[in-house]
Amino acid sequence: MPVKIRLQRHGKKGKPYYWIVAADARSKRDGKYLEKLGAYNPNTNPATVELNVDGAVKWLQNGAQPTDTAKNLLSYKGALLKNHLAGGVKKGALTEEQAEEKFNAWLEEKVAKVQAKADGLSDAEAKAKADTLAAEKAVNEARIAAAAPVVEETEEAEVEASNEEE
Repeated sequence: MPVKIRLQRHGKKGKPYYWIVAADARSKRDGKYLEKLGAYNPNTNPATVELNVDGAVKWLQNGAQPTDTAKNLLSYKGALLKNHLAGGVKKGALTEEQAEEKFNAWLEEKVAKVQAKADGLSDAEAKAKADTLAAEKAVNEARIAAAAPVVEETEEAEVEASNEEE
């Protein structure tokens, strides 16, 4: 029974939400699966990926083949790196502690990158909001300035007319 790690689509039309599952390659896309490994939500920015890394590594070591998109998600969360390091431990190139240390260092770096992107997006959103507010204020001030001289001109014209009559 060939096993694939792939995405199973959920959610409504235009708002996809995926489960990352280990499933028999012959089963339907949204059909029966062997184990749910996580979830992927592409609707958020940055995309939200929840993954049971240890479960994914177990399936990879048992011969499961990830699809292209699932492979990208496993790589994003570090499951492929952990599988690679586990292979190094089996061969004797690393100790378990060294492998865990390398994985944790990579994980901290990855979390920092994702957090920096999220902060950059929120800063950009705040800047765009401030620019919009400034432009709106400028338009309102221009409207007020355009309306004010019209009132003053009519008052000046009335004053001049009353002066001519006298």
